Amino acid sequence: MSKDATPKEALIKAAYADVHKFGNNREFDKAVKAVNRILGVAPDDPTALHCKVVCLLQLSKFEEAYKFIEKNRLSSLVFEKSYCEYRLNKQAQALKTIDDAAGAQPLPPNLKELRTQILYRLERYDECLDSYKDIIKNTSDEYEDERRTNLSAVAANLALDKNKDVPEVPEDTYEQYFNSACIQSNRQKFTDAERKLRTSEKLCREFLEEEGASEEEILEEVDVIRVQLAYCLQLQGKIKEASTIYAECLRHKPKDAALVAVASNNSVVINKDQNVFDSKKKIRAAMADACEPKLTSRQKQVIALNNCLLALYTNASDQVHQLSQKLAQTYPHVEFEALLIRCSQLGKDKKHKEAIEQLQKFAAAHQSHQFVSKFAIIQLQLLQGSRRDAIETLLSLGEAKYKPGIVSALVSLYLGTDNKPAASALLKSAVDWYKKNNVSSGDLSDMWRQAAEFHLRGGASETAASSLEELLKLNPNDMKVLAQLVIAYAQFNPKRALEISRKLPTLETLTTASEIDALEAANWVMSAKAAKKSANSKIEPSPTTPGDKKKSHNRKRKGKLPKNYNAEVAPDAERWLPKYERTGFRKKRGGARGKDIIKGSQGMASGAADQYDMSNRVNITKNSPVTPVFQETTPGPRQQHRKGGHKKKKGGRF
Repeated sequence: MSKDATPKEALIKAAYADVHKFGNNREFDKAVKAVNRILGVAPDDPTALHCKVVCLLQLSKFEEAYKFIEKNRLSSLVFEKSYCEYRLNKQAQALKTIDDAAGAQPLPPNLKELRTQILYRLERYDECLDSYKDIIKNTSDEYEDERRTNLSAVAANLALDKNKDVPEVPEDTYEQYFNSACIQSNRQKFTDAERKLRTSEKLCREFLEEEGASEEEILEEVDVIRVQLAYCLQLQGKIKEASTIYAECLRHKPKDAALVAVASNNSVVINKDQNVFDSKKKIRAAMADACEPKLTSRQKQVIALNNCLLALYTNASDQVHQLSQKLAQTYPHVEFEALLIRCSQLGKDKKHKEAIEQLQKFAAAHQSHQFVSKFAIIQLQLLQGSRRDAIETLLSLGEAKYKPGIVSALVSLYLGTDNKPAASALLKSAVDWYKKNNVSSGDLSDMWRQAAEFHLRGGASETAASSLEELLKLNPNDMKVLAQLVIAYAQFNPKRALEISRKLPTLETLTTASEIDALEAANWVMSAKAAKKSANSKIEPSPTTPGDKKKSHNRKRKGKLPKNYNAEVAPDAERWLPKYERTGFRKKRGGARGKDIIKGSQGMASGAADQYDMSNRVNITKNSPVTPVFQETTPGPRQQHRKGGHKKKKGGRF
């Protein structure tokens, strides 16, 4: 310190030394205190003001840093101000700050890179891609891999549009493998995406283990890859495996709000109308305020749509109407889907007429959705039981009514209303329309077949022949169709039928003599028992004349008699009863208790016991002065004994 330095200058110099020391040690909270000492004596010091903003940014205090810039009118800190706006999710404002400051001048590298990232957040992917290409081309430093990774992330989002070409993505790091897999999944190539994601997961774990990351940090990074993997498995129909991965990742309680939202939303999709309580809990997690800035507009739209569907599953009528209206206002691209959900709820509430009116009104205002709207109207009319109205709506589709599926639906509805002539006329007009317009009938074989069979049953042989001719063009070697065509022509044009019949294979080519003999010997018309009997018996010519009839003799078989049968002794009247129900049945006394039965009180002599042995006494009559303890009635012929008497209830503690 020089001799001429004032105490103020000495204080500032010492404070700057502390700022430099704390900054190198990344102790930015202490650095802020040191800067505040400088600003206490020199509030307009531009270096100190800049240092404080940088320290606040390093401490992630973006709101405080932004207010500090605005309060002190630090117009020169364009990068710091726009970065604060970017981190505070004010993307449009951040872009305006950069563009206003730059004007027509080229942007410095740091602002150019920040602007590119802001374009990505604003989902202006085409501009973002061009900007990244320019930065990669004109910059060479240690952040080149990160820029290429960001470029692949832009390409993955562009891949959602199948009409756009995306650049080739390098696959050097696990992040690049992940973005390459996202491109494949957005192109509906889920098998390739799954393979790349498994490679990305393996590389990620190996890289982080080499870097000395903790297991918690590894899981946080790997879970992002696994949730994307679960999405690919889910769209391949591997629901159980996908559900397990979602549940496991959510159990780790990840800090990434976007990851929580995606995993929760996809779990709700798997649940559908099951586990409604769990779905409600997860959809709330997906729609939390913390998730919104991390999600793309497409992801937010899908989550809001699933929230409407969940309300429909739970039959919450008022909530369905509120959510569907909000969905249509927020995301006009899914206005029709929101209307369908609302009309589905009206159908559940038996308000079919109101639902039909809303769909008709929407179809009149949106010509592009007119065709699809009519099918929704038809569904509601059928739910209402108005088949005739459904027929009229289908007929109003113009030439589209000749499409195979619509023709099939109309024929079914005509038959359901007992209007066979109308069904026949429709099929005939459909055949004529396809012939007149020379429409390729590559996928119309089922319609021709159904039309031919319907007209053959209805007696319209000419129309049936026309349909069979079309069907034969598709498959000239189909002998069944050829045979049907012969039958159809035979009813109105025998000459043509004879001509076509020559194309049928001869009987010799269809079967051989050995096959005919085997068929005759099989006796397939008779049952197996009759066929066996017929094979063993010899057929002899009958001596009687054709006019004679043989008398049928019904032989009576003699009944089988039991062994030791004596005709002189009358059979036992109780022979059909079980033994234990017969009059003379006495239950055997077995075991030790059957011997030496002692009657009377405990300790009484055996002689005295005879006095109380009722088994040796004759039955006591009503006039007897001694009252019996119990009297057992003699069982009748069909009366059943109880197998066990009432058991004495044992005493116990209460």
